[in-house]
Amino acid sequence: MALAATAGIGYWAYNALVGDDGGGGNDPQVAAATGRLNTFLDAWEAGDAKKAGGLTDTPDNAESLIKSVMTNLKPSKTEITAGTGKREAEGEVKIPFTVKMSLSGAGDYQWDSKAKLVKKSGRWTVEFHTPLIHPAMVPGQTLALESRERAAVLDKNGDELRSASLVGAVDPETGKGISGLQARYDKQLTGGGGKAQSIVILERQSGRVVKQLTGSGSSTGKPVKTTIDPKVQEAAAEALDGVKKNAAIVAIDPSNGHILAAANMPSGMNRALEGRYPPGSTFKVVTSAALLKQGMRPTDRADCPKFAYVNGQRFENQNQFVLPSGSTFRDAFAKSCNTFFVGARGKLSNTALHDTAEAFGIGGSWDVGTTTYDGSIPVTESDNDKAASTIGQARLQASPLVMASIAATVKEGEFKQPVLVPDAVKKKYEAPSRLDANVVGSLREMMRATVTYGAGWALKDLPGEPHAKTGTAEFGKETPPRTHAWMIGYQGDRQIAWSVLLEDGGSGGSDAGPIAAKFLKNLN
Repeated sequence: MALAATAGIGYWAYNALVGDDGGGGNDPQVAAATGRLNTFLDAWEAGDAKKAGGLTDTPDNAESLIKSVMTNLKPSKTEITAGTGKREAEGEVKIPFTVKMSLSGAGDYQWDSKAKLVKKSGRWTVEFHTPLIHPAMVPGQTLALESRERAAVLDKNGDELRSASLVGAVDPETGKGISGLQARYDKQLTGGGGKAQSIVILERQSGRVVKQLTGSGSSTGKPVKTTIDPKVQEAAAEALDGVKKNAAIVAIDPSNGHILAAANMPSGMNRALEGRYPPGSTFKVVTSAALLKQGMRPTDRADCPKFAYVNGQRFENQNQFVLPSGSTFRDAFAKSCNTFFVGARGKLSNTALHDTAEAFGIGGSWDVGTTTYDGSIPVTESDNDKAASTIGQARLQASPLVMASIAATVKEGEFKQPVLVPDAVKKKYEAPSRLDANVVGSLREMMRATVTYGAGWALKDLPGEPHAKTGTAEFGKETPPRTHAWMIGYQGDRQIAWSVLLEDGGSGGSDAGPIAAKFLKNLN
């Protein structure tokens, strides 16, 4: 900060205060001129263009240019410091100074300049000229910020992607990415140093850039290409149109894990990829895989009573339904019988669900190219914990992306890590184990049965042999509990797997199912 002169202090007294740092050693003229310059620099630093201009020989010109520079640059912080001055002649002193500014979007910038002060009528005055403000400028010019032209975020076809939740936002003032892919890839999109704006010299009348002071050596921004299929993304967005609850749809290509769509209602929070929810009965795909691994078959008998009790804790089916005598494992899966799965927990060890989930990639660290939540399936700690976990409750957490990936794994027969920005993926996560082929075949059979005669009835009349699993996941502590509605699945005749989540949305079959049906119809 410039050192302000103190009123009433004479030349020699002032010089003794500032010493050599004030400039001029024992020269009273240099000391007095430095004091006058500091008053000018203080006013400039404070953005008081009128006061600064009044200390020069051309007040109007100085005020106009200083005001222009400070208005254009909008510095969040300014420090202007005078150096050691030198007497050039009687009544004439030259003093160097340094300007330091912190500029939002352009970072810190500093430059050196020199001021000439002359003594006229017994008073020191700053001799104003345009290079005083910045030595690279000539009359008729000013300093300004110029937003760099950002490269675009692209879909799989190379066209600009339009999805607010995925692409994110750019600060309109600084030009810097502040959310989504715009923030994550800000440096790549702007090109060089991650600075969203450059400092330039403009012609004041025309606004034409005549010189770039920063960023001139930087490369241009490079687009970020995603795997989003615009047709699938549009189908997902349209399926959520008019939905009053928070909701999300994710679609994946099972053959390579490419994320084809990630739609959110409302836009903003990317709950499709980052949300954390109990998966409810959609997790029965994993529980069933664990039971099948232990030797169960889809045709095995499955009792489905109204209630199941575990150490005094009561579990029940939605609306307390029961299945008739002679029902099978396939029936219990298709109609989502909680009491059967709770009753089958004895066939599973405390690590069984955790270990089986690993074959679906859940709980790993996925390198997707954007922020994701990759799920958590803890080892069960008690009989009640295991019972609740078999039906996707207890401490289980997953994102819509994770649940779409479960369906994709069944379709493909093995886990393929989801990917959104392939060029940014350094190492895909690989599941530590694989599902047995017989287990996969049985899961496919049961997911198809869910559509043909089970809780996935909303998809029954759709072409393409859809396979699905519904889920109604309890959350909170209210009585009766509130529920998220889920449906996950895949198409038998094409490479697409998906999940639908409706927060606080009721039933998987009745509420998430119609949204999934709308999505699939939109694809045709």
